[in-house]
Amino acid sequence: MPATVTGSAAGVTTARRGLGAFRLGIAVLEIVALVGNYEYVLRFPLFASVNFFSYFTIQSAMLAVVTLLVAAWFAWFRPRDPVWLGAFRTMVTVYLLVSGVVFALIAAQASSRDYRLDIPWSDTLLHFVVPLLALIAWTMDAILAVNPPVPWSTIGFVLLFPSVWLVYTLLRGAQIGWYPYFFLDETQVGGYGGVAAYCAMVLLIFVALTSVLVAVHRRLERRGLRQRIHRRRFEAEAADAATRADAASPGSPAEWLVGADRR
Repeated sequence: MPATVTGSAAGVTTARRGLGAFRLGIAVLEIVALVGNYEYVLRFPLFASVNFFSYFTIQSAMLAVVTLLVAAWFAWFRPRDPVWLGAFRTMVTVYLLVSGVVFALIAAQASSRDYRLDIPWSDTLLHFVVPLLALIAWTMDAILAVNPPVPWSTIGFVLLFPSVWLVYTLLRGAQIGWYPYFFLDETQVGGYGGVAAYCAMVLLIFVALTSVLVAVHRRLERRGLRQRIHRRRFEAEAADAATRADAASPGSPAEWLVGADRR
């Protein structure tokens, strides 16, 4: 029995180390995308570094790098992630996904208005590739069912960072006349009512997407936990059966002791 549990634990450890390497790889790819995107915008004569770091995509990407590095460490050196890390990783994954959705909407808006929008490789990584990989890593974590389930309170906490960013962006935009996204500029969306409508829609996307991820994670975690318990029970029963068979086989120590008693 102990050998069976040890074997199962070793399999989980190997899977977590692989997941840790995957998390690290995504973080490295995100850093490459950030550096590449920064070098790309440096080509524009009116470029301002403060504007670059004011984009929600850039801030959420930097947050994702830190989170993924911490998550990689836990995957390598701890048997499971803490509850707070699972919640934080879920929120960061949502931020990355929403950034991709908003960028796709902006690209569609630009094409409908016959406005040319260049999408360099760094933007492709930032808005599409990395969010997809982060979602895959998040799903793999849920399937392993080693970590505790993501708490429902994550749905409320997910709005903290976007809300603070929104207040900062609107106040700064009113002072300098620059906004990172068109729907935050009242002159482009028909006044502050249009800004409020767009912001409400984006915040609703945050809440809806987080709700889905939390529900999916908890469902996958329960199913994975049941499967792991069933597998361990089956392995334990098989080990007990093998032990009894060995004890009853001719020439075994147990059989020899029984024969010695009879003699």
